Formats: sequence, structure tokens, C-alpha cells
Amino acid sequence: MLPSSWRATILAAVLLLAAGPPVARAQWQGHGGPVRALAVAPDGGLAISGSFDHSAILWAIEPGAALRVLRVHEGAVNAAVAAGGGRFLTGGEDGRIALWQVGSPEPVTVFTDHQGPVAGLALSPDGSLLASASWDGTARIRSTGGGAVRTLAGHTGPVNAVAFLGDGRLVSAGYDGTLRIWPAEGEAPPAVITLGTPLNTVAVAADGEIVTAGADSVVRVLSAQGQVRADVELAPNPVIALALSPDGTRIAAATVAGTVAMIARAEAKVLFNLVGPGLPVWSLAFRPDGAELLTGGGDRLVRRWNAATGEPIGALAMARPADALAAYKGERGAEVFRACVACHTLSPDEGPRAGPTLSGIFGRRIASAPGYRFSEPLRHLDIVWDARTIAELFEVGPSRYTPGTKMPEQTIRDRDDREALVRFLEKATRAN
Repeated sequence: MLPSSWRATILAAVLLLAAGPPVARAQWQGHGGPVRALAVAPDGGLAISGSFDHSAILWAIEPGAALRVLRVHEGAVNAAVAAGGGRFLTGGEDGRIALWQVGSPEPVTVFTDHQGPVAGLALSPDGSLLASASWDGTARIRSTGGGAVRTLAGHTGPVNAVAFLGDGRLVSAGYDGTLRIWPAEGEAPPAVITLGTPLNTVAVAADGEIVTAGADSVVRVLSAQGQVRADVELAPNPVIALALSPDGTRIAAATVAGTVAMIARAEAKVLFNLVGPGLPVWSLAFRPDGAELLTGGGDRLVRRWNAATGEPIGALAMARPADALAAYKGERGAEVFRACVACHTLSPDEGPRAGPTLSGIFGRRIASAPGYRFSEPLRHLDIVWDARTIAELFEVGPSRYTPGTKMPEQTIRDRDDREALVRFLEKATRAN
């Protein structure tokens, strides 16, 4: 017999649907921060979202109703996966992985073996294994039924994403610019594919092709052995999320600037772009029939889209914030900063967003801006922000220069662009 709490939650969803034909809601509001993670249950009726606000929310998709807010993580909820049987898993900035059962306000169990933020989760095709990616530099594999944990070490920096191949091998993508394909069992070393750019995300198709993308704005399609077959350029903004349609024919790719490109995988061609409010899209998930795509954004909303046309499902509020950089039109530094504007404000009256305000940053010690909750590792760093340290941050990348940061991984390779950004920030962030 089902637990009474589970029966109550399912009953609530049934009553919502029984009240009459639901009016499709194109967007769901409930989170207090950017929506970092999304997953859809195998039957397509429920979804879970995770946010920078430290919470996860369980949703009934058709009515767009929040069934329960789930809280256990002490930091951003970075990853989510649906395990079937009314179970979901979430991974957080606190390094923990929580297993949830629909209907229960508390997790069934919490795994605590990672020593850094969990950035990605994946289930094996048969659902028996769970893989996790962490900024502690490892990927880990465990049985969903419990038991020993297999630790995969080798990346020389944060591991941002994992995905299983159909034969049981695991693919991991890291900040070190490598894609690693780990054997299903044993101690044999992985195949290492060097792609030369920090990788943020990875997905695997049923036929074994691997899709990955990251800081250089290129979506790459590789064979199951790691040979690059095709690439799709989405410049100038880093790609931060990928999702494959259930039939594997399409790739949804989201960028830090808010563009979501729908790509035909076989032809490696962009079919169309979803038009949103211009803020980062952090997470993507297809419904099981492939007809609908969910996106989680920097505006704290989950949105629904027709995956065949790119049109929103239901009425969509598309209010776009005023262009904070309009006064700096034509300045190269302002254009470089445009990738940052969704997470950071420039003036003291605007306050923090996903990241702290940059007002008065020059001469300020790291992790000391008022009104923002910084991760604990940042509080112990000996950095004062000035022209040199800001330039170095973007030269080597946030996760290497400021370990423990929540900041999405990105680098500015061109020295002139870094210098232009510094000059712009010196002028635009002067405290009023």
C-alpha cells in the first residue's frame, strides 16, 4: 500500500485535474532564485525543479501547480534527476545528494561522500546506478539500492556533468577541458578526449553519440569512442545546459545569455531558437513524448515550450528588464560584461541577483558585499578586488581562481577584452 503522505499528494494532483480542463500555464513561479535544475518523471506528469534559493519544488505539470517545496540542501540545488517509481534525486552546493519519494517532505536518504558541490547527476539506462559529478574533482557511481561507492578521479578541476552510455560506461565533462569515458567496471583508465575549453554539460543519445558544450559556445557531437563528428557554434555566450529529446533527434542547448537553440543532431544544424526574456537559461528537460520542453531561468521561472515549433505553451509573460548597459552603448567593455549582467547589478540600489552587486567592488575584499550569502570557502580567500585580480579571475576561470564559488564557469581569453572589461567596471561600479 502507498504511504498516506504519497496518496495525499497524488490525490491533490488528481483533484486539480478533475476540476476541469486545466488552462495551460506557460510559466511557473515559486522559486526565490534562478532555476538551476529540472527533471521530469518517466510518466510525464510530474517535474522537479532546483534553485539557487536552496529549495526544490515538485510540480504537477498540466495544471502548473506546486505540490510540495522540498528543503534539505544548505546551498543551491544544482542538479536533479527522476528515478521512476515516484522518486527524484537532487544534488546541491553543499556536496550532498538527496533521494526523495513523492509525498514525503523529508528525503528517504542523503548521500554525503562528495567533498565539494554536486554539479550533475545521471541514472544508468536501467535505473540501477546513480552517477554524480562534483567540484571536488571526482565523479562517483553508486547503486540506487545502496552499497559501495566507486570513485572516479582524474580530472584536474571541477567535474561539471556526467551521463551514462548504453553499455554502462560513464562519460564525465570537466572544467579541465576534457571529456572522459570510464569503463563500466574495473580499474582500467578512462579514454581522455581533450577539447580545450571548460565543459559545462554533457548528454548521451541511445545510439551512443555524446553531446557536450561549454565556455567556448560550441556544441560538439562525438561518437561513443570520443571522435568529434560535428560542431555547432552558438557564439558568443557560453553554453550552460543541454538536453536530448527522448528520440535523440534534437538537442536543446541553453546559454548564459538566455538563448535556447533547438538543434537537429544528425545534421548538426540549428532549427530555431526559443525567444525568452534574455536572462540565463540554467536548466532544460523534455517531457517523455518529446513534444514539450521545460526551461528553468535566471528570472526564477519554469517555462513550457512546444518543442516542435519553439512557441510557448499558454500565455507567456515576456517582460524584459530594462537594458542596464544602454548608457554604455558602443563600449567594448560593456559588451564583454553583457554575459554577466543577468547575475550582477552595477548600482547599489539594485542589490544582488544570482550573484552580489558589483557596486563599489574596487578595493573591496572578496565575499564582503552586504546583503549576499557567500559560500563559506570564499570567506577564507585573501583577495581584494582591483584591476589585476579581476583580470586574473577571467583569465584562469572562477572555479580555479576562487574555489567554492557559485559563479558559472567562463573565461575571457583575449587580453584586450579583459582589459576593456576592467576599464568598464572601474567606471560603472563606482559607489554613488
